[in-house]
Amino acid sequence: MKSYTEYLWFNTSKKRELVQITDKIEEIVKKSGIKEGFCLVSAMHITAGIIVNDNESGLHQDIWEWLEKLAPAGNYRHHWTGETNGDAHLKRILTHHQVLLPVTDGKLDLGPWEEIFYAEYDGQRRKRVVVKVIGE
Repeated sequence: MKSYTEYLWFNTSKKRELVQITDKIEEIVKKSGIKEGFCLVSAMHITAGIIVNDNESGLHQDIWEWLEKLAPAGNYRHHWTGETNGDAHLKRILTHHQVLLPVTDGKLDLGPWEEIFYAEYDGQRRKRVVVKVIGE
């Protein structure tokens, strides 16, 4: 079994943002030379996540509204430490920090409408994502 690792860096211009990264992940899978296996995509920060879903603006707005209902901006105990991003930590839990994707015949094996997104909940600073491809 082989493995290949690469890092993506993000510094979003907005505090909250969805960044489509499917093309970048596909390129990493291609560079890995792995034909059959898995691709792990993991946000390496506690206020960011990885989402696989449709690249449709109405759905994106629905996601933001849903997250705000479940983890609204507000006064959290976490803020007692001097932080102001308690809701961002909770939003990350709701959307997960990583995904494991199948690689078949050297390509991501995604459904017809599936796209990969870096989800930023407390941006405007430098953060990274690890992409690890494993298999044969």
